Amino acid sequence: MGRPRSSKVTVRDIAAAAGVSIATVSRVMNGRTAVSAETREAVQSAIERLGAPQARGRTSGRPGRDVFVRCPYLLTDYFGIIVSAVAETLELYGRQVILNAGDAVLDSDVLTGLPDRAQLGGAILIIPPEPAHSLETLSRRDFPFVVVDPRTPLPRDIAAVSAAHFSGARSVTAHLVGLGHRRIGMIGGPGEWLASRSRLAGHASALSEVGVLPSPELCSSVEPTADWGYSAAARLLDLPQRPTALIAFNDKAAVGALRAAYDRGLRVPEELSIAGFDDVYLSSSTVPMLTTVRQPLGELGRMAVSLLMRLMEGHAVETLHVELATELIVRGSTGPVPPARRSG
Repeated sequence: MGRPRSSKVTVRDIAAAAGVSIATVSRVMNGRTAVSAETREAVQSAIERLGAPQARGRTSGRPGRDVFVRCPYLLTDYFGIIVSAVAETLELYGRQVILNAGDAVLDSDVLTGLPDRAQLGGAILIIPPEPAHSLETLSRRDFPFVVVDPRTPLPRDIAAVSAAHFSGARSVTAHLVGLGHRRIGMIGGPGEWLASRSRLAGHASALSEVGVLPSPELCSSVEPTADWGYSAAARLLDLPQRPTALIAFNDKAAVGALRAAYDRGLRVPEELSIAGFDDVYLSSSTVPMLTTVRQPLGELGRMAVSLLMRLMEGHAVETLHVELATELIVRGSTGPVPPARRSG
């Protein structure tokens, strides 16, 4: 039995009728060759039965099939993992990637022109530097897009995928608290970033469980690089009463903190514990290896594509803000608070 011809027909409907995946339907509709003749015939037969000879899977009428991926940063570790996952997953859906990446495009004004580019069906924006009102303007033009790890809070009707920054930060602080640490330095990211604020809140939450309030002198807001991490750690370690542990915004900043500790003759973790965030390759390349919070970077990219495909195919999406779980990875850079520094 087919659907009434007046109904909207989506790629998902065609896939179910043909007994194949959505990605396979997309390949057939795109005219790609990596499909057997039998499968192609089954998909085309399903399209005819459902009365959707021109089905594109979208309700907005955009003809474009390509996906614009904006990541205005160097594609190393963190960003490279996300972009690779996005590209690989879009390939499964038979979509072409138009990549806008690198520091050189950080300040380029590209969002306003995206809906006018006929070949584009949607976009994935990775930590977009543009203000929220620019994203709201793009959304009002009925252009499908998904934000990966937004810098600022977004309206509920803009699709976004992020990691659980609050619970991740809470878990690493709770780990250190459980080791006896109370004077913990927080090397945070830029103060205006949503991730920075969420992690600081998670840090404060874990400390409050043992009746400790975060000290302003122990909290820094820096650019998440090794050099900035070194400078922030140096300031904290040179305080009259230095912290017994440091938590960095990411693994790069934690590497900088390790260097600052080394320059001061502090043994890690015997005299100072250090933890990072992300679990990129750096975290297991240091001596000692870094305790860190693992972000599901590849899954962030895959989930963003999945959500974008649903939007492009006209499906109703009830949950537009998706938060993926993080995981505490305990390694050798954290240990019990030094006996001489234990508080009563």
